Amino acid sequence: MRKIYLKTTSMLILVAFIAWVFLGCYPKPVGPAGPGGQRLTWKKMSLEQRKLHMRSAVLPRAAALFREWRPERFAAVDCNLCHGLGTLTEDFKMPTDHLPRLSGELLLGPEFASHPDTTRLKLDRLVPMMSEALGLKSFSLVTRRGFGCYSCHLGPTGPRFGN
Repeated sequence: MRKIYLKTTSMLILVAFIAWVFLGCYPKPVGPAGPGGQRLTWKKMSLEQRKLHMRSAVLPRAAALFREWRPERFAAVDCNLCHGLGTLTEDFKMPTDHLPRLSGELLLGPEFASHPDTTRLKLDRLVPMMSEALGLKSFSLVTRRGFGCYSCHLGPTGPRFGN
């Protein structure tokens, strides 16, 4: 009887750990305080709150990364870098056709072949940085969910992975 109890307890702990790893505590509250005094998640923020969060938390991080990578090209970074002309009409919808379309291949083979440094920088540094700033879980190949390349870039025929 004791063996069954230990086995069941071990199994429950394992299931809880796996759920924690895959589900985590996302989305994380990253915005201002809401009506209940708790910080808001990205989805619960108003457009004005999102714009402020982008200006104060997201843009500075992205700008610093791009300036560090290619200072001559990214000396001045603004909202147009990602949103293009959408900033003029306040159409901030992502993913956007303003950015280059990606191949749609799961491991981004063509992108690595033609732009290895850019692809590696975005995968290793930009995606984790942006997902953290937005309080979103980074994309997982296992679940095919989360913030990743296709959160900003379109695939060859349009949005991918639920974006």
